[in-house]
Amino acid sequence: MRRIQVETLPGKPVGDQQVEMVERKGIGHPDSICDAIMDRVSVELSKEYLSQFGRVLHHNIDKAFLVAGDAEVRFGGGVIREPMKLVFGDRATYGIDGREVPIREIAIKTAKNWLRENLRFVDPGGPDTMDGPHVTYQVEIKPGSAELVDIFNRSTIGANDTSAAVGYWPMTETERLVWETEQFINSRTGKEEFPEAGEDVKVMGVRLGRELKLTAAVAFVDRFIDSEDKYFRRKQALYEAVMTFLARRTTMEKISFDINTLDEPGRGIGGIYLSVLGTSAESGDSGQIGRGNKVNGVIAVNRPMGTEAAAGKNPVSHVGKIYTFFTHQVAQKVYEEVEGIREVY
Repeated sequence: MRRIQVETLPGKPVGDQQVEMVERKGIGHPDSICDAIMDRVSVELSKEYLSQFGRVLHHNIDKAFLVAGDAEVRFGGGVIREPMKLVFGDRATYGIDGREVPIREIAIKTAKNWLRENLRFVDPGGPDTMDGPHVTYQVEIKPGSAELVDIFNRSTIGANDTSAAVGYWPMTETERLVWETEQFINSRTGKEEFPEAGEDVKVMGVRLGRELKLTAAVAFVDRFIDSEDKYFRRKQALYEAVMTFLARRTTMEKISFDINTLDEPGRGIGGIYLSVLGTSAESGDSGQIGRGNKVNGVIAVNRPMGTEAAAGKNPVSHVGKIYTFFTHQVAQKVYEEVEGIREVY
């Protein structure tokens, strides 16, 4: 019999506390790129296993590193001097009974497809070449250990690891606004109105009482910016659009929003945030799996949280993935079905 214990939480719900901090990394952030690609690789491997063997086999693609490249930004369009490098890990089943699974090919093809679908200005390479003009690939996925592989051969599949997970519901207004601000900038409508706004958007929200301060880092794409003056004009236009969006969606007494706070007029290229491809991974910042958003889309400093990187883990035996999602679902269900509850963990 499973042991379930219910306890009343002491203290105030997060939304009633005086200080709250929340962050979200957009789809073009180097950490988000790693998370998304490796999770997609797990999905594609699972499909291949199901197609060939009728079941998902052992794999965990939850180790990855995106090595930043080197770029020279220029007004009107810069150049990539050295491509990014995407390193894949960790373990997968390469075949059974003489039937092989093309792990390396699946990983690279999946990464190229994801990059092509989600980052407008990144050329990941075509189907006939291993590397692309903007990204190279290094596959370090090795065969799994005997005991973890054997889990998938048992009549009852058990957990392959010990893992602690925390989920909660509902989101606070701060969490929601941070999430929605990034989504607004990276939406299809946002890109139509502001094509110069790259996909690398990071939003930090700090709430003090009922006052919320949002700060965004947005990689502006240099091919759309022909001068310092145009950069600041487009930045102001983006600011106004976001403030209009927020005004319709907040109950805060006061809300402020800043973009690229390191900018300094009069310093030319050195005083503004430009990129060639719309992601800082082209030159300024490497990425790593597990350092991005939690599975509910934000990094909420006030909340208890597990340390697992859910992205890339197999969905059959790895409790680090399964329970991480499940805890949020349970919390939401309890909140929605039990009257009088303001917050559930």
